[in-house]
Amino acid sequence: MKKIPLLLPALLLFSFTISKNSLTEKERKTAIEFLQSTEDGVFNSVKGLSEAQLNFKAAPDRWSIEECVKHIAITEESLWKMTEENIKQAANPEKRVDIKATDEQLIKGAEDRSKKVKTSPQLEPQSSPYKSLAEALESFKTNREKLIAYVKTTDDDLRNHVAALPFGSFDCYQMLLFMGAHSNRHTQQMEEVKADGNYPKK
Repeated sequence: MKKIPLLLPALLLFSFTISKNSLTEKERKTAIEFLQSTEDGVFNSVKGLSEAQLNFKAAPDRWSIEECVKHIAITEESLWKMTEENIKQAANPEKRVDIKATDEQLIKGAEDRSKKVKTSPQLEPQSSPYKSLAEALESFKTNREKLIAYVKTTDDDLRNHVAALPFGSFDCYQMLLFMGAHSNRHTQQMEEVKADGNYPKK
């Protein structure tokens, strides 16, 4: 019985060791709130829309609202798979020197609709496995809820796992923020579709 008090400091020290590089409470709260609000944004944007409204295109080469959702859903899944694989690898803090954007700059840049970016063919709406808006929304909701649950509980050292993307290097915490910013970018796109003069009234 006398050994038990001696074990407590050791356990506390061990706990501190494995969690010292985990997210701060501020980082965790910021990510959770951002992921939740941008998820709500997608669902609010499509709520109550008719088939005509969902499938309207301002031009033949522009995406409809339904296509935007399909792109959001397939990209969300792809980004998380890439991020998860990076987290499983050994930490690479030496790569942090390659990160050029702050968290705020990353979000602002990803959400900036004035800069047009062509997505890769595998992430285009027609490449998605979803046959309907409902399927795309269900996939998005499932993956986003898993992501939020992960952020709420993880002690992974996200800041010291750096991923190299074609458009820059980001740590894995920033990748979580990027997922939220990406869905918000296309929520804005859906609102642009609604603002078109030929958009169906119902």
